[in-house]
Amino acid sequence: MASKVPTVKLNSGHHIPILGLGTWNSAPGEVTAAVKTAIDVGYRHIDCAYVYENEPEVGAGIEAKLKEGAVKREDLFITSKLWNTFHRPDLVRGACENTLNLLKVKYLDLYLIHWPMGFKEGCDLFPADKDGKTLYSPVDYVDTWKEMEKLVEAGLVKSIGVSNFNKNQIERVLAIAKIPPATNQIECHPYLTQKKLSEYCKSKNIAITAYSPLGSPNRPWAKAGDPVILEEEAIKKIAANKKKTPGQILIRYQIQRANIVIPKSVTKERIESNFKVFDFELTDQEIKTIESFECNGRLVPLLNHFGHPHHPFEKDEY
Repeated sequence: MASKVPTVKLNSGHHIPILGLGTWNSAPGEVTAAVKTAIDVGYRHIDCAYVYENEPEVGAGIEAKLKEGAVKREDLFITSKLWNTFHRPDLVRGACENTLNLLKVKYLDLYLIHWPMGFKEGCDLFPADKDGKTLYSPVDYVDTWKEMEKLVEAGLVKSIGVSNFNKNQIERVLAIAKIPPATNQIECHPYLTQKKLSEYCKSKNIAITAYSPLGSPNRPWAKAGDPVILEEEAIKKIAANKKKTPGQILIRYQIQRANIVIPKSVTKERIESNFKVFDFELTDQEIKTIESFECNGRLVPLLNHFGHPHHPFEKDEY
């Protein structure tokens, strides 16, 4: 069944739906139903990651919809991400194959290096010493990238990309790449518009995928009193004028920037609402108002990993 969602052509030649369902922080008991709802609504792009620890449930939702004939596998665009403990070249393929098994699919449409920082190899997702300090891997992500390219050659993935990489890190990958990254998935919302990094990536024909487009209000480390973009009066006013929700305004903002956008929800009403963003347009003035909230307001800064030689935000230009 065809979907009404416009697509973005990646530099790999493949097309990705501009709107997808995010699955970060979606509880295992809720995400199977969320995936099934999303496919029923018309979503064809599901964004996953091994570290979210819910890929089996995401896979169950996908499998259910394939079995009932609601969609074919080729109708879907499934993304996953290589976790930081699998950066060592000999671990990359096994990590990808494990994700394929968890999701119950034969290939991924897109596989990303989740972060440029490698963590110590082993069973723990967040390996730490007795004082709680994260243990790092000496592996350089450019060596990881060469293994990512082999996954394309092996037919396990169709496109490859990066996530949370800064400009200098992308330049280092491009310098050695046979296959350039198709996308850079980054935090992006009105508090952190990522103008410079977006312009740089697009100048290299690398698409931007915006995560936390609604300001990640449910992030586990949010504190009382933190600003909430969905609650800003100017955003609410634009929404009221358009007879839309603040969430729809923020999703539409990314779409009008030609950014792929992956709002997360497990609520049926919100999954449906987040999809209703193709029947209106924001004016230049409204976009200017939305962008007036820019304050380099990073909500996923990973401060506890400062000191890692490949931390993307500690010393980055942008």
